Amino acid sequence: MLLLMKDGVNLFKKEDQKYNLISYTNEEELTLKEVLLDKLNFSVRSISKMKRDQSVFVNGVFKKPSTKLKKGDLIEVKIDEEMANFEPQNLNLNILYDDFDIIMVNKPPFMVVHPTKGHFDNTIANGITYYIKEKNENVKVRFVNRLDMNTSGLVIVAKNAYAHHTLSVDMGNDDVEKKYITVVKGVVENDEGTIDEPIYRPTEDSIKRIVDEKGQASITHYKVLERLNDATVLEVKLETGRTHQIRVHMSHIGHGIIGDELYGYVDESLINRQALHAYSLVFKQPRTKENLEFKAELPSDIKNLIEKLRKNN
Repeated sequence: MLLLMKDGVNLFKKEDQKYNLISYTNEEELTLKEVLLDKLNFSVRSISKMKRDQSVFVNGVFKKPSTKLKKGDLIEVKIDEEMANFEPQNLNLNILYDDFDIIMVNKPPFMVVHPTKGHFDNTIANGITYYIKEKNENVKVRFVNRLDMNTSGLVIVAKNAYAHHTLSVDMGNDDVEKKYITVVKGVVENDEGTIDEPIYRPTEDSIKRIVDEKGQASITHYKVLERLNDATVLEVKLETGRTHQIRVHMSHIGHGIIGDELYGYVDESLINRQALHAYSLVFKQPRTKENLEFKAELPSDIKNLIEKLRKNN
């Protein structure tokens, strides 16, 4: 377990942290390698690279991993990053938060997160690259989570490999609370429930996923926020993070997402994309371990959809 406070002293001093420099005050009689492995969660491979690159310092001097440390020694790890490798574009992204490890973006609908063969530009990656170049930061863009093109909401960008690895592990351990708001077809009877059904990709080239016992374990919790005219607004909490998980599970229980062309119910007079919004993320800052909580307001098209369905109720 990462030790962050001892006798009231924060071992990761926030003011000393930079996107390309990790600073940590040692408080135990350990070797440098032990601190890098057990306290800072670096891999053996990363430590070998630090040794080759001479990028780890104790009290300002490069030291080998076998070095024995004293209480109060200042350990600094230099993070030498490649520059973002996407074409920069000023897309006026809605940046909710930015520190030495992460950037939080509120993604609009109809925008792809990462460039693909069909979408070379106008992606979140292009907009983030522009944003970090304007700040003169050498950052390689790494996404901790991704959203479908037609899903709106919160996306975490890691500024360095350390932050990306730490948050990815937290995601895998279910230490990141992910909540969505969606509008589904039909009136959901139970006020809350859990869908525990495995999700499977039938063929390698299949876009669509199905519920099948051959699939990966997938758990979705839902809670009714409002019942409308032949529709329901749900808050959905993910325990796992499979591709299309919410869309597949909602369809499986007979309440497909309104606007979802693949799994749900389509009526373009109501909304022209799936009514799914990643509205809340709660997790620990990778270094300081302070609790971070973000909420992204519902976009106007989902607000308008709910209003239309209220009027018809």
